[in-house]
Amino acid sequence: MPSILDGITDPSQLKALSLRELETLAEELRARIIETCAANGGHVAPSLGVVELTIALHRVFDSPKDKIVWDVGHQAYAHKLLTGRKERFGTLRTRGGISGFPKRAESAHDCFDVGHSSTSISAGVGFAVARDLKKGRNKVLAVIGDGAMTGGLAFEGLNHAGELNKDLVVILNDNEMSISENVGALSNLLSRTITSEYVHRAKKDLEAFLEGVPMFGKSVLKIAKRAEESLKTLFTPGMLFEAFGFEYIGPIDGHDIPKLLETLENVKRFDDAVLIHVLTRKGKGYPPAEANPSLFHGVGPFDIKTGKVHKGKGGAASYTGVFGETVKRLAQEDERIVAITAAMPDGTGLTPFAKEFPERFFDVGIAEQHAITFAAGLAAEGFKPVVALYSSFLQRGFDQLCHDVCLQELPVVFAIDRAGVVGSDGPTHHGVFDLSYLRALPGLTVMAPKDENELQHMLMTALSLEGPAALRYPRGNGLGVPMDQLLAPLPIGKGERLKDGRDGAIIAVGTMVEPAREAAAALSGEGIEVAVMNARFVKPLDAELILELARTGLLITVEDNVVQGGFGTAILELLEQYEMTGVRVVRLGYPDSFVEQGEQADLKAAYGLDAAGIARSVREVCQGLRAPAPAKRSEQPAVPEQPHA
Repeated sequence: MPSILDGITDPSQLKALSLRELETLAEELRARIIETCAANGGHVAPSLGVVELTIALHRVFDSPKDKIVWDVGHQAYAHKLLTGRKERFGTLRTRGGISGFPKRAESAHDCFDVGHSSTSISAGVGFAVARDLKKGRNKVLAVIGDGAMTGGLAFEGLNHAGELNKDLVVILNDNEMSISENVGALSNLLSRTITSEYVHRAKKDLEAFLEGVPMFGKSVLKIAKRAEESLKTLFTPGMLFEAFGFEYIGPIDGHDIPKLLETLENVKRFDDAVLIHVLTRKGKGYPPAEANPSLFHGVGPFDIKTGKVHKGKGGAASYTGVFGETVKRLAQEDERIVAITAAMPDGTGLTPFAKEFPERFFDVGIAEQHAITFAAGLAAEGFKPVVALYSSFLQRGFDQLCHDVCLQELPVVFAIDRAGVVGSDGPTHHGVFDLSYLRALPGLTVMAPKDENELQHMLMTALSLEGPAALRYPRGNGLGVPMDQLLAPLPIGKGERLKDGRDGAIIAVGTMVEPAREAAAALSGEGIEVAVMNARFVKPLDAELILELARTGLLITVEDNVVQGGFGTAILELLEQYEMTGVRVVRLGYPDSFVEQGEQADLKAAYGLDAAGIARSVREVCQGLRAPAPAKRSEQPAVPEQPHA
């Protein structure tokens, strides 16, 4: 039997398929998603859960004229397959391949770039207002998961959308089945009745009539609304969304294609703000993902038959794991230590802490801003909060980090995971900006360990301070170095000289230290002797050691961060402060552009941040310094040196 999916080149073709063919298509989409993610890794469970919903959306609406705004984008794989990208779907999340998230540059059907949570409703309001300003007639749909609905931005969008009462459809994809008992005959009857075009229009006409009746019309309308709301409250969770000004529909079975089509066809005729509550099952159709949706939310390559994830290279413990064990160990000795994360207990390594100290562990949901200000309140009362977040997610709490923590000099510790490039999740998840934005904040101590052993000492150091501190570390395994059993605070603002050299000095930050050492060793064999320094502290800097190394006349800074405003910039500022002229500074890092997706090692090599790339940059500079200077031409002004990337 020929594949239905293979014949789909545009979502408009779904309109000609029968219900049985749509059901078959759902099976084929699931098979293709599982097959590709087994090879490449990816967000399996979220995408499997919305296959029928995706089919129904593209069957009823007309993308790209109608705008479908996906929240986060974890669940958009079926959408990609139906919108002309099935031939390239095997390249999902690989370097040069298609993104794991909606991306405008990929397709006209991706109307908004996403990767971080809770943005769809706000963006949807923007699309709806833009449509009305342009006198357009297209529909706008925002698809948001129940997890993303915990983010404050989602409620800000709901509030504004309800006030404007624009023609906007919000689809709440609830995959936790928290109210599954409400899916029954009466609930379905309510949803069908509410979405009936006749009932909807009659209701609007009656409201307009009663509002115009003098004396008692508005009172009757209030009584009628209370009766309707009481009925909805009894059988559905719709009161919350009605309070925001939305017409609430649901809950409905998100895997029942006929019911989805009926509901969407009816809602398509509405012209005000509507929220459809859809219940789905994460990992639907793949038993391992259904049994363990947390693992298969974002998973590496796995065996399709067993669902077992292929083991990595093994060896050393991960930085995340070392952090988790260390904070648990330190909390055993200090009951003031509390741990906070934003919907990432497993990803940040805090699950062991949560099991041992449940009363001192707080998962606040996808709400980084709240996590930080919550921590500030705890710190103001004498506790020692450790806030564990991914680097790119911390960006969303910058205002709170600045005003609520640093301005008050509160001792909050930020454990920043996934610093630097992270791999296949790509530009929305790379943590290559934190050194730049963190070092701008007064009073914040910023550290980066060269290995997993130094990480545990830095965490203890951070917890010993009376003010805020941040330590950033990468995704992946450490170097396999011996782990000290006795922990001691490091001297604040003091780096570590690892090698001497007459021809210059490499000053490296965090995980860039080891490739810098390897580069220096390789250069020694070529007669180029450069010193190597482990910076340890990005703020405050070890001014004494850096200025001493600057006397060689050449400094090469290496950071897993953008060069703009980063560690290398801090070195330039230091040299200017001490009026050290005549020192050549070469900054190695990522350029002033977003870094594409790809394996960590491949990206570092591509941007010259592996040992070979560092050695190459140092070699080129040293050879240039040794070459005789060309004759100067007075009519040509000097060109300022550009940062290396």
